Amino acid sequence: MKKLTFIIIFLTSIGAFAQERGPKIYSSFATEMIFSFATIENQDIDGNVYDQGNIMRWAPVINPQWMLNVDFGNVFGLFTGAAIRNVGYIYENPLDPNNTKFKYRTYNFGIPVGFKIGKLDKMLLFGGYEIEFPFAYKEKHFVNEEKVEKEIIWFTDRVEPVQHSLLAGIQFPYGATLKFKYYLTNFHNRDYIAMVDGVETMPYDFKSNIFYFSLAWNLFSNWKEYDPKNYKKDEMR
Repeated sequence: MKKLTFIIIFLTSIGAFAQERGPKIYSSFATEMIFSFATIENQDIDGNVYDQGNIMRWAPVINPQWMLNVDFGNVFGLFTGAAIRNVGYIYENPLDPNNTKFKYRTYNFGIPVGFKIGKLDKMLLFGGYEIEFPFAYKEKHFVNEEKVEKEIIWFTDRVEPVQHSLLAGIQFPYGATLKFKYYLTNFHNRDYIAMVDGVETMPYDFKSNIFYFSLAWNLFSNWKEYDPKNYKKDEMR
């Protein structure tokens, strides 16, 4: 609740400042192609903790993002917005002789807040924070590369109900956008208890923090004014 209160105060401050200084306010829209990983820390039956890597997960759909931009001149701006994001990771346990693999993902509703700096109509850097709320969970279980189980659950307590992340990136001239994001919150709810053959187990009692890089186009570009030809015109002036 404290973070939601901060977001509300932040947005209110933007509105008040906008009325006083008269900045440029506009919306933008883009989708992103996500390449995700996770830092995984698990332990064996003897309690020995070990770090694990994982397999890259590619999520080209469905990841729409709408941004509300507030530009104070041509070198600094703020943004907020809303997004629907397909995020997850692929986990393969190296200690399992059966070559067990899991694919996890959620669809999240996200609210970002952040800043932009640079020449905003050409090339800029951006950074910020995003809060996300998972609403659709999918889990696939593979043994020796064969799918043995698939589950799709809405609003499950298998994952943390609120996800916090930090983001940073760059938008290049002509609109290509590269973003990096790291989730501060563990993906799964480590305290989740499942019944397997009448026995209580904790299948997600390990650390897993997702990070990804993504590609997008014109994430912060004002579509009403955007025209690639204008870049050449500006350079000739």
